[in-house]
Amino acid sequence: MSVYDKLSVRQKQTVWAWGFLAVPIVFYVVVRFYPTANAIVLSFQEWNLLGARTWAGIDNYVTLFHDPVFWKVFRNTFVYLLIGTPVSLVLAFIIAYHLDKVRFLHGTIRALYFLPFMTSAVAMAWVWRWFYQPVPIGLFNNFLASFGIAQIEFLNSTTNALPSVLAPAIWAGLGFQIIIFMAGLRAIPKTYYEAAHIDGVSGWTIMSEITLPLLKPTIVFLVVFSSIGFLRIFDHVFNMTTNNPGGPLNSTKPLVLMIYDTAFNSFDMGYAAAQTVVLFVILLIVSLLQLRLLRDR
Repeated sequence: MSVYDKLSVRQKQTVWAWGFLAVPIVFYVVVRFYPTANAIVLSFQEWNLLGARTWAGIDNYVTLFHDPVFWKVFRNTFVYLLIGTPVSLVLAFIIAYHLDKVRFLHGTIRALYFLPFMTSAVAMAWVWRWFYQPVPIGLFNNFLASFGIAQIEFLNSTTNALPSVLAPAIWAGLGFQIIIFMAGLRAIPKTYYEAAHIDGVSGWTIMSEITLPLLKPTIVFLVVFSSIGFLRIFDHVFNMTTNNPGGPLNSTKPLVLMIYDTAFNSFDMGYAAAQTVVLFVILLIVSLLQLRLLRDR
């Protein structure tokens, strides 16, 4: 008789439970925790991918603190966050709120809104890049020229470049946010609205006292999800400014693009790891703050 056969039913259940749990545990240790720990250790070292690692102490963090490009990139990253998250959520909620009332071709319209989220970010970035080109190529500048309006330097202006990159990023994520908002709206019991209408409550009061409070879990999820997405923005910036990634004059460069450039163009893996650790800390702090501020009291 084997050892397994001697076990009680409860012990066998425990063995099977740990057996199934072993798969995700091993996955997270190998794919998540080990690379994270390795990146933290690497941030205190110097390594160019070819030679041996050498200990550098806090030199990478000191360099990062005194790097003016890093502070410019740091500011850009938070501009993406502070503009992209609220704008996208407000637009998504307005569209979802009105789309939820549509009955004619509801599924088709919802699919059209969701289509950009399913589209490749690279392809979408190149299409928008074409839109932004000067006359006679660019769609937007051709439209302006037809009304006699001077063309706009969308991607070659330090003022216009970041909003021009942010616009398609917001547009690309709207579909997902709309679907989640609609799911949240559908989960609100109709009896609340019926009771409010019987009592003669105004539309704004219904919105502020019923709809938004009951959507709070949905809003919390989307705020955290969207914030992480904008803090990690890369594809749109890299592909729309591919001739000068993050340009002009680093006016659109986010932290992820700086990490990529440091690691695979400058081959300074230790410095790139230090930047990665900073990004990880920012993501952690922002997510915890949002969960703290938006949690139910």
